[in-house]
Amino acid sequence: MDALDRRLITLLRHDGRRGVSDLALALGVSRATVRARMERLEKAGEIVGYTVILRADAVSAPVRGITLIEVEGRAKDRVVASLTGFAEVTAIHTTSGKWDLVAELGADGLTALDDVLTRMRLIPGIAASETHLLLATPRSSRAGLGPREPA
Repeated sequence: MDALDRRLITLLRHDGRRGVSDLALALGVSRATVRARMERLEKAGEIVGYTVILRADAVSAPVRGITLIEVEGRAKDRVVASLTGFAEVTAIHTTSGKWDLVAELGADGLTALDDVLTRMRLIPGIAASETHLLLATPRSSRAGLGPREPA
């Protein structure tokens, strides 16, 4: 993957429905080049699909955080299943090191976040947790978070 591929992917991350002609103009290359690059990236498995981003996905919650979670024994799958039921949990990651899971959270306010954390602590299998508030997002590949990439 070269610089042109990376610029193409950046543009597609912001608008997966952007037309080939518009992409070619923004990248300063021909439509045939853009089409060929997209096909090559798809065949190579670098681009695995295109998606719709809903407004709820693009607008970040006023209070966001990450919770580091230590799981007792072999309860990871059960804990993940429980966390999946929380609307405020936007992503769950497994990790290495002291913590077993990282949960990304979003809530309407500090009181709502406190409520989520209280409910999380009641999940059987969670041995310990540590939460960090996210203050700002200077860069993100998610829609609506952070500044847009230049064309």
